[in-house]
Amino acid sequence: MRFALAAALLVAVQAFGHTHEKGDIQVRHPWSRATPPGAKVGVGYMEIRNRGSQPDRLLSASTAVAKRVEMHVTQREGEVMKMRQVQSFEIPARERYALRPGGSHLMLVDLVQPLEKGGRFTMKLRFERAGELEIELEVQERGSRHPRH
Repeated sequence: MRFALAAALLVAVQAFGHTHEKGDIQVRHPWSRATPPGAKVGVGYMEIRNRGSQPDRLLSASTAVAKRVEMHVTQREGEVMKMRQVQSFEIPARERYALRPGGSHLMLVDLVQPLEKGGRFTMKLRFERAGELEIELEVQERGSRHPRH
């Protein structure tokens, strides 16, 4: 019984460690992929939940590991998937917005260092209503499709 309780507490602590909150905004499981040496771009993924009654927008992001961070969406145009930059991500009231492989994501442009598996780095997100929120992304192996929990 004690082991089960200890295990449950450990899982709860780990889950909390992957969640960042400010106001009505909650960012869950932020992660990135490892990059090969010399790579100039990386990616950021996460789930953004808006628990409020008003929509919010992610306006920008920044990190010390890249010279700039762009917001991108991937859309199908005929038989081709195309990525395009957008100015913001709309986070509807009482909904979630997923940044994931093959979909919306944060593009880390002009990396100043490779992103190494097992590493972590911070990023500041700026929301229209919630303001600034600092998060920590975990770097996972290249080819990952989902965050480790």
